[in-house]
Amino acid sequence: MNRRLRVLCLAHAFPRSADDPVGLFVAQLALALRDEGIDTTVLAPSAPGLALRDTFEGIPVHRFRYAPSAQETLAYTGTMGDQVRSGWNARFAFAGLLANGLRHALRLVRETEADLVHAHWWVPGGVVGAAVNALKGVPLITTMHGTDVRLLESGLGRRLYPKVAARSHALTAVSSWLAARATAVGRKQVTVAPMPVRAADFTPGPSERGAHLLFVGKLTEQKGLHFLLDALARCRTRPTLEVVGAGRVDDRELRATAVRLGLDERVTWTPILPQAELARRYREARALVIPAIEEGLGLTAVEAALSETPVIAFASGGVVDAVVDGETGLLVPPRDVDALAAAIDRLVGDPSEAARLGAAGRRFALGRFSAHAVAGTYARLYRDATG
Repeated sequence: MNRRLRVLCLAHAFPRSADDPVGLFVAQLALALRDEGIDTTVLAPSAPGLALRDTFEGIPVHRFRYAPSAQETLAYTGTMGDQVRSGWNARFAFAGLLANGLRHALRLVRETEADLVHAHWWVPGGVVGAAVNALKGVPLITTMHGTDVRLLESGLGRRLYPKVAARSHALTAVSSWLAARATAVGRKQVTVAPMPVRAADFTPGPSERGAHLLFVGKLTEQKGLHFLLDALARCRTRPTLEVVGAGRVDDRELRATAVRLGLDERVTWTPILPQAELARRYREARALVIPAIEEGLGLTAVEAALSETPVIAFASGGVVDAVVDGETGLLVPPRDVDALAAAIDRLVGDPSEAARLGAAGRRFALGRFSAHAVAGTYARLYRDATG
């Protein structure tokens, strides 16, 4: 019988509490790997109010300080790249993130007798993991999620990514679009291996739903909410929309756009929600709309599909891995607001088609993104890396 593998996971986003969705997919992978004979210890940056040692559903979590409290803002917000580009305080904090991350990773490799390091995001985790591999020879798996792939062609990416790639036994990306892009830049094959979604958290809702749409995500320009607001103003069916994720970044301009388009009474702005509350929103919606451009994967599309909620999205980035046009949802050309409005009208006006797409979406998601399927892929990569 093979002994259980011990893995050190490096991630700058990991749930800070039981109901925190930030980095939840990293935790779900670690939980799913238990059934594959793999035990994970997580190393993540600290943040205000967090204990330096904790557990998440039995997973040991070690967090480390990397800057004065006022500057410890890089992790968990999803704005690390913008912060580092914008000022020297953030750059010094980033240097601390790498240096202290490496110091604690070396300690944990020794204390846990780790067989392997799995870095989520090639920067900062992959950079730290590559240094651990160089110093200790521990095999490294590096997974890319989207925001990090956009950095590959930057000055930082050109200097550091080849070193991470060379030190990684395997490189993975959560969608075929990301894998192709990273392979082209780094000239080393990247395997497609998505993150899992725990199916038990998302269950089908009622067969009949109102003319209500859902958007879930951080309100950055890349997420494309401005396209959706424009499309909503052009819809004949006049559906309502709930925006989940308000307040994580400055969204005043988007709110003003909704008012200017006469949508203020049809759009509800909701902060980021715990998993259980988000699952309820999926069950109640006629459709989830993802108007993002070059989305890494779009795990929200998988969560909606498991809830039998069809997805309307731009055919861009990794979303095409999660939505089959005409079978589990509707894909329209990127930035085509008229086509987006027509797709919304189609599903709002035809509840039976929306239900058909939703049911097919759940079957598709269970086969491709279940915890069991994803954990099996990573378990094989781990065992290959450790011989």
